[in-house]
Amino acid sequence: ERLKWITGLFLLSLFMMTASGFYVPGVAPVEFKKSQKIDVKAVKMTSTHTQLPYDYYSLQFCRPKNGTIVYKSENLGEILRGDKIVTTPYEVSMGEDIPCKLLCNGPSSPMTWTEADSKMVIERIKHEYTVHLLIDNLPAATKKIHKDDNVIVYHGYRLGEVINDQVYINNYLKLKLSYHKHGENAFRVVGFEVEARSVDWTQIEFEKGVCRPPGQVSPQYVNPKGTSLLFLYSVEWAESDISWASRWDIYLGMPDVEIHWFSIINSVAVVIFLSGILTMIMVRTLRRDIARYNAGDADSLAGLDESIEETGWKLVHGDVFRPPTNTRLFAAVIGSGIQIFFMALITIFFAMLGMLSPASRGALTTCAIFLYVFAGLIAGYFSARLYKTMRGREWKRAAFLTAMFYPGIVFTTCFFLNFFIWGKHSTGAVPFTTMLALLCLWFGISLPLVYLGYFFGYRKQPFTHPVRTNQIPRQVPDQLWYMNPIL
Repeated sequence: ERLKWITGLFLLSLFMMTASGFYVPGVAPVEFKKSQKIDVKAVKMTSTHTQLPYDYYSLQFCRPKNGTIVYKSENLGEILRGDKIVTTPYEVSMGEDIPCKLLCNGPSSPMTWTEADSKMVIERIKHEYTVHLLIDNLPAATKKIHKDDNVIVYHGYRLGEVINDQVYINNYLKLKLSYHKHGENAFRVVGFEVEARSVDWTQIEFEKGVCRPPGQVSPQYVNPKGTSLLFLYSVEWAESDISWASRWDIYLGMPDVEIHWFSIINSVAVVIFLSGILTMIMVRTLRRDIARYNAGDADSLAGLDESIEETGWKLVHGDVFRPPTNTRLFAAVIGSGIQIFFMALITIFFAMLGMLSPASRGALTTCAIFLYVFAGLIAGYFSARLYKTMRGREWKRAAFLTAMFYPGIVFTTCFFLNFFIWGKHSTGAVPFTTMLALLCLWFGISLPLVYLGYFFGYRKQPFTHPVRTNQIPRQVPDQLWYMNPIL
């Protein structure tokens, strides 16, 4: 037996050693050659004030030169997140700096926004919308220095700013990229930072049609009656010692927070120690009392009245495990909770193994949905055993309620809210085809698995109660209005 344990631990260690040697599908490193073109893509625009994401081209931004806008095919998680990854006209090549370049139009023919376009931009800027860009699946970051010289990293860059009730748009982007050399002519993108500025296009200097890097100039004002402006950008490359596997650390780390590990460990140890002592006392006390209740002899029952009057929880010991009025609903709620618990547990486990990398967009949401669907088997099994313990007879109806109760509430609520999101023309609106796909997962996989779990669970023995249930329910006195469970 000991040899089996040693062999199992040895094989597990070998598995963990080999597991660190592969990449998750879809997030393997991409190597670029010198001067190779790199696509700059836009994901969406988001705001913490409205919670409504929008497509990058929902505003009148510069289009690609060929006029073709290509959207990336998305997985289920990306659709539910409201991502709309699309190509942009930014031209970036590996290792090649660009001092200043116009994104579109020319100095003699600036882009012109109508009154409606300008008002929409003003509304987005006032709601503090953030634009999210991608290079090699690495999101753009904006660094800001706060108090105590702490550097805070934000996703994306701000669309504009409001100064003295005047709205200004950030029409100049400085793309600061970092690369890590991995071979003779192999480079990997390991950093993507954006510095956004607002620059008045009338103060930009041009030399033979090429713009100069703007200095201290006035910001670009957005006129609600119509705006003329130019978009420009620059690219700056720098070699970095950061490896490709660590390029996400800047987004996931918190350098501004000092974690007091000793205090945390000390507090956890004290809590565990005190909880252990309290648990031992409670277990010994409850075990003795439960044994007295289950004995049922005359001596213990004769001396029970005094202890019942003195102790609060003992008043209901004979009614705790009495079946509720609606056993099907109770079993459905417990089964749904077990389904959510196992979904969260397995999702966290996969995330700890690194199989749900943040570079794989939408993987976390997609994994959680599929795990919830397949966890219907577990939910049906435990719900069936509980339903049988409560002496339920109509297990098929109980299985249907378990499969429909929680998903039905969520789907109905989301379907109702989706109409309002559609009305706002937000990318957060779930398409009709995606809803059909979710319904297929629900009725095609989750519902049959719940019935299958009920079939096997209902054939098992019911759970045993630690104490007996009184035949006559205890009378509960009328409660005051402020002690109502609803309040």
